[in-house]
Amino acid sequence: MSNSYLSLKAKHKAEIEAFPIQFAFNMKQFEEAMTKLGLAPTDTDKIYKIPGGGFIRKTDSDAFSALLDKIEAEKKAAVAADTDGTGYIFQMFDYELSNHEYNYTHDYTSTLDALGLTLEEVVANPIMAEAFKRALAAQ
Repeated sequence: MSNSYLSLKAKHKAEIEAFPIQFAFNMKQFEEAMTKLGLAPTDTDKIYKIPGGGFIRKTDSDAFSALLDKIEAEKKAAVAADTDGTGYIFQMFDYELSNHEYNYTHDYTSTLDALGLTLEEVVANPIMAEAFKRALAAQ
């Protein structure tokens, strides 16, 4: 059985990796990254910082925002399409609970944070709440 959550996650990862984002954690890396973007190291007025030590060209900012919006819309569509919570939603919770070591910590907070959800949002959606409950039990 394929995992639709992991498939969508891999698709989104590939799309982000294909985008001209650079990361630098020291001056040498910064200079190399700026060159890869076709900029001089002194062209700092032509970039925007992004979280995690990354940056993009200002000229790419609209395309980057559009990509992030598309990714978010695809995630929401996948949740909406899982009308009984046994597919994407369960897979999402199951994978992220494991990824955030729920079986060790018994704390689901980091899982929900990673998914951009609050417990209140999960509980307010009966399908999501049941899938979350099943995923917790599967751990």
